Amino acid sequence: MYAILDIETTGGKFNEEGITEIAIYKFDGHAVVDQFISLVNPEREIQKFVVKLTGINSKMLQNAPKFYEVAKRIIEITENCTLVAHNTTFDYRILSTEFDRLGYDFNRNTLCTVELSQKLILDQPSYSLGKLTRALGIPMTNRHRASGDALVTVQLFKLLLEKDINKNIIQTSVKYHDKRVEKERIQKLIDAVPKEAGLFYIHGAEGKVIFIGRGKNVKAEVNKLFLKLSKRAIKIQNRATSITYEKTGNDLFTRLKYYIELEALTPKYNFNKKRKLTYQDFNIDDFIIVEKGREIEEHAIILIENKEVFGYGYTNLAHQENSIDILKSILTPIEDKELAKTIVKNYLNKNNVQKIVRL
Repeated sequence: MYAILDIETTGGKFNEEGITEIAIYKFDGHAVVDQFISLVNPEREIQKFVVKLTGINSKMLQNAPKFYEVAKRIIEITENCTLVAHNTTFDYRILSTEFDRLGYDFNRNTLCTVELSQKLILDQPSYSLGKLTRALGIPMTNRHRASGDALVTVQLFKLLLEKDINKNIIQTSVKYHDKRVEKERIQKLIDAVPKEAGLFYIHGAEGKVIFIGRGKNVKAEVNKLFLKLSKRAIKIQNRATSITYEKTGNDLFTRLKYYIELEALTPKYNFNKKRKLTYQDFNIDDFIIVEKGREIEEHAIILIENKEVFGYGYTNLAHQENSIDILKSILTPIEDKELAKTIVKNYLNKNNVQKIVRL
């Protein structure tokens, strides 16, 4: 459910403005199901240029309700709704400031039709409400009055909903101010991953991987990340739309796959630190490393051929490991041989593995 709104103000110093008019249309994605429109007595002077722009003057507002008299209705009509406006940053700030003056903590999630239009209606010379709606052939009346601007924003938002075919852009553009909803969203993401060794992939808009993490307990690592308060962590939290994971079964595979996929995917929020390559050869030309798999009776296999890492994968039948041709067909080949060699060599220097089999 959406609450599409527009606010007219007195103008003036930042956070000292007052509301002169407000219009809210409650929209269920198909039709307007409720509305609230009212002039508001701001109890302060209106800037002259604002009077000229909106036509609203102090005389018109003498008998209008003060904000505290309409506050309850605003809370009711916006409850459990995402606020939508053309430049929501402004409207939400003004509304929150008025509620702060009353000592009420007003929190609603928001969507901005300016930002959505820039993503879904490309190459427009201007994204101002008047010029954009004129270019799209959306009729407008009462420009710079709350009801007129809010109503045309309803029509624009309808169009944006239709253009967001996969329903990804609007979903990922929500700014979360209502922390209860945000906590529920994050908890759902955390619940989707297991308490097992492996990698996790945080996806942002359009499913792109924006962060790769790893650990012996994937759920614990995801939980840690979503509790962090660093700028990078908060950006990841805000942009996360889904989390996928891959079990590895053992620490060697976790490390190997992690660094290989960092190179391949270059996620935006991972530190892009190049590993120092060792260029040290293995002591044996051809062998396989056998480690614990993801399931009982499964083996994790790394094949070394001519002192290079050929590839890695999982087997659960002995003859798969005994036939080099079958083994090669099962394993995933590795392109970055030097990176793989560095990771495997460093691991073997410091850790034991289940078994090494000479070929």
